[in-house]
Amino acid sequence: MNYKFKLTRLDFLKTSAVGAGVLLLPSSVRAAVVSKNRKTDSNDQLNLAFIGLGQQAMYLLSGFLTVPGVRVVAGADVYDIKRARFVKRVNDYYAEQKLKNNVACYENFEDILAREDIDAVVIATPDHNHAHIAIAACKAGKDIYLEKPLTLTIYEGQQLRKAVRKYNRILQVGSQQRSSSEFIHAANLTREGRLGKISLIKAFVGEGPKPYDLPKEEIPAGLNWDKWLGPLPTSVYYNSQLNPVISLEPEANETFWGGWRWYKGIGGGFTTDWGAHMFDVAQWAIGKDGSGPVEIIPPGYSHYDHLTFKYDNGIVLSQEQFDGRKQGVKIYGENGWIQVCRGEFLASDPAFMPNGEAKDDDLPYETRIPHLVKFIQAVRTRIDPNVPVEIGHSSCTVCNLGNIAYELKRPLHWNPIVEKFMNDPEATKLLHYDYRPGYSLE
Repeated sequence: MNYKFKLTRLDFLKTSAVGAGVLLLPSSVRAAVVSKNRKTDSNDQLNLAFIGLGQQAMYLLSGFLTVPGVRVVAGADVYDIKRARFVKRVNDYYAEQKLKNNVACYENFEDILAREDIDAVVIATPDHNHAHIAIAACKAGKDIYLEKPLTLTIYEGQQLRKAVRKYNRILQVGSQQRSSSEFIHAANLTREGRLGKISLIKAFVGEGPKPYDLPKEEIPAGLNWDKWLGPLPTSVYYNSQLNPVISLEPEANETFWGGWRWYKGIGGGFTTDWGAHMFDVAQWAIGKDGSGPVEIIPPGYSHYDHLTFKYDNGIVLSQEQFDGRKQGVKIYGENGWIQVCRGEFLASDPAFMPNGEAKDDDLPYETRIPHLVKFIQAVRTRIDPNVPVEIGHSSCTVCNLGNIAYELKRPLHWNPIVEKFMNDPEATKLLHYDYRPGYSLE
C-alpha cells in the first residue's frame, strides 16, 4: 500500500540528509563534541544521587553501591518514609564496609541538582516525572541513569533528546536487557543474518492501560501528593496502589509495583512497562534503533487479532503470546526461529544456541550490575553507553504508538524519520498532554 506523506520543507531536509537511515552519530563522533568530565580516572570518586526512592530505586541502589569508584551521597523523594529508608540503607552499607559517608536526603529534587559535588543522578520516579526532571538535570550539568520507559509521551522524548545533546550529557536508559547475555546473543544472531530474512517477530508484553478507577483514599502523612503529581492534573487523586505504603519499624517494603503504570493518563500499561523491554529488543535485533514502524494496527481492526506494527522493510512485529504468559521475543526467519526471555534461550536449530550456558548470578534481575557499570564507564569516558537517549526514545515511541492505536481503535501511519503522523490531526493531539501551570519542558 502506498501512503501519501505530507512533509514540510524541514522534514524533507531531515529525510534527505539521512536517507532511510537514523538520526544518530557514531559514538566516536558524539564523544568529540561532548564536554570532558572532570572525573575520568578510575580512581576518581564519582558522586551519585538518586531521585525517586521507591522499589525500583532500591534495586538500583543495591547495584550501584557495589560499583567501584562510585559513592552514593544523596537522595530525593516526595515521601518522607522512603527518604528515611534510603538513608538507612546507604548508611548501613557504608558502615559495613567501614567507610565514612555523609548521605543527605531532600524532598525537592532541585536541591540535588543544585549541588556542584554531584556528578550523576539516577532517576527512578514514576514515568510522568521523567522528562521534566531529566531535562532539568541536563541543564544542571548532571549525567543521568534514567529508568525505562524514557518518557510518558512521544513529545517529551523528543525534547529530552534535544536537551541531552544540547548540554552534552551522558544518558543511559534502564533497559538492562541490552547488557544481558541471552538478549545480546539473540540480537547479534539476527543482525548477522543467521536466521535469514526476518518475516515476523512476536513480542509478548501484555495489555495497554485502563481507565483510572481506584477509590479515592486519604493521603498519608509525610507524602507530598502535589509534588508526586508533578505535571499531571490535580484531578488525579491519591490511592495507595499508586504509591505503596511502607514502614521501617517493623520494616515492611513494597509488596507490589506502583500501580500508576497500569492507568491511562498516568502510565502506559504493560505496553510501555514491558514494551520498553521487549519491543526494544525486537527493534535492536532488526536494526531499527532510532527508527520505528510505518503502520500501527490495533487488535480488532479488520482481521488483526493483536496489536501489530509494520516496518518499511516488510517485517511485522506482533504483540502476542507465544509461550504462556511469559514476556519475551520470538523471531521468525527463513532459516528458523529463536525465542528469548529473561534467563532463557530456545531455538529451532541447536546451531542458533549460545556457546556455553549464561552464568548470571542469583540476584534479582533488576539488581544485576553490568548495565550500571556501562553507565559509569560512559560517564568517565564521555562516550555514549549502549542505550543512549536516541535508542531509549525510539523504543519508547513504539510503545506509545501502540497505545495511541489502542485509544483510537484504527490504523495509524507514522513516518519514523521525521516522527510525525501522516495527515492525522486526531492522532497528533495524542503526542503529548497539557502540563498543569508551573511545569514546563523549557
